[in-house]
Amino acid sequence: MSAWRCRTIAPPARILRALAALFGEAAALLGSVRVIEHSRLVRLHGPARATTRHRRIYLRGSAAQFFADPELVLHEYCHVLMQWETGELTRLRYLVELVRRGYWNNRFEIAAREFARVNLLRFRSELKRQGVA
Repeated sequence: MSAWRCRTIAPPARILRALAALFGEAAALLGSVRVIEHSRLVRLHGPARATTRHRRIYLRGSAAQFFADPELVLHEYCHVLMQWETGELTRLRYLVELVRRGYWNNRFEIAAREFARVNLLRFRSELKRQGVA
C-alpha cells in the first residue's frame, strides 16, 4: 500500500476497552472515533505525528505504530473526547492559541500532555490486563 493512501482503521477491541476504563462517560463515544492512517492532512501540520478533528484522529504513519504508542494514543483521544467533543476545542480556538502561545505552550496541548502523563501508568496496566504488551 502506498504511504499516501489513507484508510480508516478500527481500533483493536482491547485498546478500546482499556481506553474505556479511563474516559468515564466519554467512553460511550469511543466507537464513533475514526482513526485514519497515512493521512495527507497531517502533512500540513509540520512534523506532527497526528492531528485531530471532531471524532477523527488523523495519523502520519500507520495505525499499528499509533496503537503501539500508549502516550500518543492517550494524547490524541484526549483531544477528541475531552476537547473537540465538548466544544472546548475548535479550529479557530486552536489557531488563536497557536499564534499566541505556540504549539508547546497552547492550552489544548498542555491539557492533552497532562492527561496522558497522569493516566499513562493506568492505561498501560489496563492494556496489560487486556493482553496487550
